[in-house]
Amino acid sequence: MSDIADIRMQVMWNRLISVVEEQALTLLRTAFSTSVRESGDLSAGVFDPRGRMLAQAVTGTPGHVNTMAEAVAHFMDAIPREEMFEGDTYVTNDPWLGTGHLHDITMVSPSFLNGELVAFFACTAHVVDVGGRGFGADAKSVYEEGIQIPIMKFAERGKVNLDLVRILRANVREPNQVVGDFYSLAACNDVGHRRLVEMMRETELDTLEGLGQFIFSRTHDAMVERLAGLPKGSWSNELVTDGYDAPIKLAAKVTVRENEVEVDFTGTDPMSRYGINTPIIYTKAYACYALKCATAPDIPNNAASLAFYTVTSPVNILNAVRPAPVALRHIFGHMVPDLVLGALAQAMPGKILSEGAGALWNIHISARPANGGEGRRAEVLMFNSGGMGARPGIDGPSATAFPSGVHTMPVEATEHTGPIVVWRKELRPGSGGDGEFRGGLGQIIEIAPMEGHEFDFSAMFDRIHHAPRGRDGGGNGAAGIVRLDDGTLMRPKGWQHVPAGRRLIMELPGGGGFGDPAKRAPEARAADRSKGYLSENDK
Repeated sequence: MSDIADIRMQVMWNRLISVVEEQALTLLRTAFSTSVRESGDLSAGVFDPRGRMLAQAVTGTPGHVNTMAEAVAHFMDAIPREEMFEGDTYVTNDPWLGTGHLHDITMVSPSFLNGELVAFFACTAHVVDVGGRGFGADAKSVYEEGIQIPIMKFAERGKVNLDLVRILRANVREPNQVVGDFYSLAACNDVGHRRLVEMMRETELDTLEGLGQFIFSRTHDAMVERLAGLPKGSWSNELVTDGYDAPIKLAAKVTVRENEVEVDFTGTDPMSRYGINTPIIYTKAYACYALKCATAPDIPNNAASLAFYTVTSPVNILNAVRPAPVALRHIFGHMVPDLVLGALAQAMPGKILSEGAGALWNIHISARPANGGEGRRAEVLMFNSGGMGARPGIDGPSATAFPSGVHTMPVEATEHTGPIVVWRKELRPGSGGDGEFRGGLGQIIEIAPMEGHEFDFSAMFDRIHHAPRGRDGGGNGAAGIVRLDDGTLMRPKGWQHVPAGRRLIMELPGGGGFGDPAKRAPEARAADRSKGYLSENDK
């Protein structure tokens, strides 16, 4: 291929990325749920007619992007090509075929040009409610966790399936928000389709075959070159987490071979009877993300780069099978990167960050008038982040969502959705692990029902009994704490009650430190003191 042709292909590749980024931003701008609109808990991407991901939007989470990369093939298996028409949109929230739990909606739309199928657009988003027990760990099977939508048509030839819409409205607590998000997801794919068609007509492309070959070949060659420089062998790591009512061990072995990196989760504890299980599709997503961060962070994420990573596991809590409850699959899914990176740290000494808070401290609040009085009812969802682990050469970021990458909802947006008051939201002094490079700080969040109200909340917390570990001599981060303002300790998981007049206080974990604390620069310690990052004992 000539230099001019290469340049043209690269320009079109960049144009394709801008198409999917506009696709994702459409969802951000039109979504009804704060988890999507304010936090970016979504993904968007474009796929070739064989279901291979060509490009993903930068906006979004690894858990959604990498599960979506596998999910499109499931849609193609369920809906024959002869039943796909222009104007179609397909939908599911099946945890094993989509993104791991019922709260995530995945939509796939075929894209036609001149009557020929040229691509698929896919997107995912977390909706505020899917019925059942709500967003929590208390269900004993997936059937209790909410409505299940098999792979089916949300719209055919542009006509929405109103029977499905009516079923949704009858099964969720926030029908306007949920149905609104369904339409936003469909619009997101439609924008991607229209922009792609404009691009193809402008550049006189009839298919994406040539562009796809260019993308995949360049990505493949870059991955081969990158993996060639990795040490070959196998390394293992274990991570103990809080679990629901007893600790749970996660185990991984990472094997680097020529042109392949494999992760095996043999040795991980069995499935739980609570909703903290993780389907393998979600475990794969975050295992691949960890490998990508450590081995090829600058190489585009598409079908060709993901093909170099293999994830295997017997049936266990990281490979839960139907009908296991999986609502909080994100907790251990978000722990997978620390688990995998801990193994890679042995192969790549001095290059891997310390453990951090990992799992988001999500909280779902169901607020209502106290004692059956008059007032407002609402379902409120908050995403909250602890501290990241320290990195080689630099302190860990504070209150940062790694590995999920979602944003925290602004307090004003959260309070607007329901009768609650966020009294305090600040960094947690002393929570970052000591080291040559300090771990990121967690945060303290204090929430109360408005006067005349009370609320139940679903706790989705970890790292309360098992703090994030430091690396290369660095200290551990602080473990988390959940309590009421009268000192009553709350459980890390499960539905619990906050009565009228009380406040819920969450102290999120900090990240582990990196390197010998004796080597920390005096000016860095002075800066920590001046910024209030240290506790009274540290000072």
